[in-house]
Amino acid sequence: MRETIEIISWNVNGIRAVAEKGAFEWIEERRPHILCLQEIKALPEQIPENLFNSRYSSSTVNSALKKGYSGTLIASTLEPTHYDTRADIDLLSEGRIVEHHYGNIVLLNVYFPNGQKDEERLAYKLEFYDRFLDYCQSLRAEGKSIIICGDVNTAHRPIDLKNPKSNEKTSGFLPIEREWIDKLLAHGYIDTFRHIHGDKENEYSWWSYRFSARSKNVGWRIDYFFISEDLAESLEDAFILQEITGSDHCPVGIRIAIGSLR
Repeated sequence: MRETIEIISWNVNGIRAVAEKGAFEWIEERRPHILCLQEIKALPEQIPENLFNSRYSSSTVNSALKKGYSGTLIASTLEPTHYDTRADIDLLSEGRIVEHHYGNIVLLNVYFPNGQKDEERLAYKLEFYDRFLDYCQSLRAEGKSIIICGDVNTAHRPIDLKNPKSNEKTSGFLPIEREWIDKLLAHGYIDTFRHIHGDKENEYSWWSYRFSARSKNVGWRIDYFFISEDLAESLEDAFILQEITGSDHCPVGIRIAIGSLR
């Protein structure tokens, strides 16, 4: 029996700040089956109790070693059969991955590194990309189906940001970063939003806090859901919730019909 579930991913840029703004209220109305958050910037004990009115029976938090930095969380109505935080990929213990297994499906919630600080961080970002893809391929070799979500910190194509020409030399739109997404897709993964919506324009998930960028929709699409090709026929929808505020990112999500998740 197949069940359609909704999974939503959101870089909250501080879970406590978003909670204080009351910016999680929409979750109680929408009720996604699985919620994946990035950049929570909190230890487990710092996350407000009953943040989602205890709707989620299972939650996994991966906090960064550095306090108030990075961090990821999965809250789920489904009990995972296994979970991990992949320290072998996140070598600097920055809390960048939460992995849940639901039967034969592996959900990877990832906050990929930002390469804008300096050349050293850009190099780490690219190394992280490669370690991550190698790991995904090892899962595929085991016969696993894969769902990847999170802040990839790279816009793939010119259509994925408002001003591609002026950002060609900016980390987040460098050719070498974009080539990694090409490589990911060539290895048998699907950009779910483009799969559903084709070349729909002006669809972004991040806006600078400067220059009224969000009100002008001068943004970047850097938050993604990728799925392995074997799940393509199960994908029912992919969306960007641009109306949701509270962070410099907005949530993105998919609806997918899958059996044997429980």
